[in-house]
Amino acid sequence: MLRAAAGMLLAMAASAIDRTSKKRADVDDDLEHLSREELLAEVARLRAGIREHRDSTGHGLCWHHPALWSLLPERSDPLPVVPHWPQFLRGCIRYRQSLDEQLPDAPRSSEPHHE
Repeated sequence: MLRAAAGMLLAMAASAIDRTSKKRADVDDDLEHLSREELLAEVARLRAGIREHRDSTGHGLCWHHPALWSLLPERSDPLPVVPHWPQFLRGCIRYRQSLDEQLPDAPRSSEPHHE
């Protein structure tokens, strides 16, 4: 009985993985029809967007980044789940602590946030 249940669960997981892989492949079908030059231009465009995000600094590290997501071909504007203030601030503090841990030698700034 246990062996049958385990087999059933494995089959269900494999089916879910297949559907997820297929779904991912479907959103990238447009790449199949691009020329080499178009693919190179797409890579350059995506790299520029990634670099812009990577090079965010100071208060820019904390913002919602729809411009980065707009680099994807599928048009989607997902509405994020926004934590309540106490949970949000704990996340901000934890993020800032992680910067101290991961980048202890990075320059620090007292620059206030400007709207």
